[in-house]
Amino acid sequence: MKFEKQETFSVDGLITCDAEVMSGTPVFKNTRVPIKNLIDYLESGETLDEFLEDFPSVKRNQAVNVLQLAKEMLLTHVYANSN
Repeated sequence: MKFEKQETFSVDGLITCDAEVMSGTPVFKNTRVPIKNLIDYLESGETLDEFLEDFPSVKRNQAVNVLQLAKEMLLTHVYANSN
């Protein structure tokens, strides 16, 4: 994904992509923590609490809401492509 110098993109106020923050990597809003870090933690068997302990700038409700958004997006995609 390519970004203009001043462009900022936000998903539901939870995730931002800004060329000036982590080179445009999707991060939790108002942090420098990539969303991918949460997925990687859970994928490797770590708990949400362990993730939050290691990344204190991310609030529990942010992480839970991002996971809920991911669930909704996945289900929407599956329903839209099923028949």
